[in-house]
Parts: sequence; structure tokens; C-alpha cells
Amino acid sequence: MTDLRAPAPVSLKLTGSVSTDTARLGTRDNLDAAGEKFEAIFTKMMLSSMRKAKLADSLFESQALDQFRDMQDQKLAENMAAHTPMGIGKAMTEFLAKAGSVTETPVADRDKGNTP
Repeated sequence: MTDLRAPAPVSLKLTGSVSTDTARLGTRDNLDAAGEKFEAIFTKMMLSSMRKAKLADSLFESQALDQFRDMQDQKLAENMAAHTPMGIGKAMTEFLAKAGSVTETPVADRDKGNTP
């Protein structure tokens, strides 16, 4: 007979320290990058939905082909978000910029590729 009691709780000990400085997270560059990633995710979901709505069966269907097509769709979505955005990422970025406190990244740090 199996024991149906809940397992004993596990306690975790975290080592190291977690930074509480979140000032760098509220920069415009980070917000723009998040908007671009959001648009890529949205585009990937849209492509996946279109692929699921098959109009006909393929002659060469396989799991490997499906996996390759998913990887191809992911890269296509990332490229579309970066080069020809639909605008949903920008709309989300603008909405969040109005709602929260977003600081501009200093020009010197932007040129180096660093954030404060």
C-alpha cells in the first residue's frame, strides 16, 4: 500500500547575496529590449497558430521536420521583431514608459554598451 501523506517540506538555504539595486532595470534601453522580445514572442505564437491550422497534410511529415520548423519560426519571429516590427512591442513599451518611471541611459554608457 502506498503512503498518501504529503512529503516533508524541504528547506533551502541560499548562499551569496542578491542585489537590491534595481535602478538599472528602469532604463529606456531595457524597456525597448523587452518590447522587442515581447513582439518576438507574440509573432512566434502567431506563426505557431497559423502552422497548426493545416489546410492539407504534407507528404513528408515527421517530428524532426516539426522541430526544425519551430526553430525556423523562432528565428523568423526574432528577425521580424527586430527589423520589421508590427508595433505591438512599441505600444507596450510606450504604455509601460507612461505608467512607470523610466530613466534614459546616459549617452556615454550607451556608446560603451553598458547600463548604469
